[in-house]
Amino acid sequence: MDFGTEITASLVVFLVALPLCIGVAVASGVPAELGIISGVIGGLVVGAVRGSTLQVSGPAAGLAALVAETVMEFGVAMLGVIVLFSGILQIVLGLVKLGRMFQAISIAVVQGMLAGIGLPLMFSQLYPMSDSKAPGTPLDNMAGVPGLIADTVTNPQALIAAGLGIVTIVLSFVWKQVPGPVKKIPAALVAVGIGIAVASLPGVEVKTLQVGNLLASVDVPGPEQLSGLASAGVITAILTFTVIASAESLFTAAAVDRMHDGPRTRYNTELIAQGAGNTVAGVLGALPITAVVARTSANVQAGAKTRLSRTLHGLWLLAFALLLPQVLALIPISVLAGVLVHSGWKLFAPEQFPKMWRQDRGEFAVMTLTTLVITATALLEGVLFGLAAGVVLAALRMSQTVIRQHIEDDTAKVVMAGNATFLRLPKLIDALEGAAASGKPRIRLDLLGVTHLDHACRSQIEEFVAQQRGAGLRVELLMPDLTKLPAAAEPRAAREEPAFTEVPEPVSTEVWDYATVGTAAVGGTGPMPAGTGAGPGPDAEWFYLDTRPMPGVPESRPPLSRRGRDWAD
Repeated sequence: MDFGTEITASLVVFLVALPLCIGVAVASGVPAELGIISGVIGGLVVGAVRGSTLQVSGPAAGLAALVAETVMEFGVAMLGVIVLFSGILQIVLGLVKLGRMFQAISIAVVQGMLAGIGLPLMFSQLYPMSDSKAPGTPLDNMAGVPGLIADTVTNPQALIAAGLGIVTIVLSFVWKQVPGPVKKIPAALVAVGIGIAVASLPGVEVKTLQVGNLLASVDVPGPEQLSGLASAGVITAILTFTVIASAESLFTAAAVDRMHDGPRTRYNTELIAQGAGNTVAGVLGALPITAVVARTSANVQAGAKTRLSRTLHGLWLLAFALLLPQVLALIPISVLAGVLVHSGWKLFAPEQFPKMWRQDRGEFAVMTLTTLVITATALLEGVLFGLAAGVVLAALRMSQTVIRQHIEDDTAKVVMAGNATFLRLPKLIDALEGAAASGKPRIRLDLLGVTHLDHACRSQIEEFVAQQRGAGLRVELLMPDLTKLPAAAEPRAAREEPAFTEVPEPVSTEVWDYATVGTAAVGGTGPMPAGTGAGPGPDAEWFYLDTRPMPGVPESRPPLSRRGRDWAD
């Protein structure tokens, strides 16, 4: 291990984390020192656990809006209880090995969630960037932007503050293109330096960060706060924080694993580490902790290879806040708001929407709906809606059923292929009713091309067959035994012989055989009534030997031989 590289990387992460910790705290509506405390815990507690080697944790912009809503509803004192029990729940989830569960989420929902976090974050930070107070909800913040602009241009001090915020945003976008070694300095730190310099000029009265004593800001939850656990709203907040913080951390872990070629993330261990960090943060009354993409990216790019760099960054945060708190009071709030506007834009990632449109329009719809619902309501509601939309999309795509009807001579044919689930019941019922309404004496239902038939569709088909046979019609039902279909990936010699079953019908007294029926032949392998050429009895394995393709229906299944024994490739 190169200690010099690890220490350098930890300093880079510290410089990125400091303004972000403060900015997230301000955006969350809590004292700035609580953000620093959470940052210290993210380094010293989460960073020391062996989950993800390079992932850096701390207060995250993605939870700022949720924390602000929680503080507004329950107060800052209850935040510690909510974070504490969220951490305990995370530890439990990690111990029962549910860490990987969070990976089983559609990428469209993930991107929609991030966009839904980023969009409101940007609009909410436009107000402190102009030394104003945000109206409240994301929709109110968006609607109030024209009035904010009008007020800002008429107020010289607000205009200076907004200018500092705009400079911060521009630097955040272009700083990496600056030539020479100076670009290695984090853009956020450069913006903070410019902001401090401008704020110290005579006549400039922009709002600056007011930071109190770090130790005095610790607020351990007491019996009064713990009694709040009887509230359904508090329980809901705990579950919300647990799900969102866990998902964001583990999503980030998956992204971090693609940034480097070092050890992969141990998801259950990382979830336990995040839970330990949130448990400590809750005991101290601080902000919730998640993995943070910006800090993690800085850690990887600085060349870190071990957990030492992310652990040390927490130590630097603690030393700075304890020894130099007066320096924090020089930082303009508008600069920190500008840092968060840039973070919100990166989370929103507008380029992902046309990219998703080109790749998969169904997933694009899920992504867009998730973003809109989060923006209009709240994070949890939007994520749940997105997950539900993703499940519906997956179910629709899995239920790819082709149903065709055809009238031939005295027979109404219905051929079905693909996955038949309850989502296709309306289409199936229409086809069956159309066959019954054709007026033909014979109905032939060919389901040999069906690869999956759920209980709803099977029940509908069997009920239809019973009804039509009861009405005196001949119904021929070809239904594969789906549990015995050959596996496509197995060698031919290993495949089982296909077996088909039918819903038995009473043996007809009519005499018919291949010669009289022709190409619409009916035969079977079961015993036939003695002395007749009648159709198959109840023991027949299958019947029906019309291998001609129906018009407009591709050959989706191999032909059967007359004896029903050969499965051709």
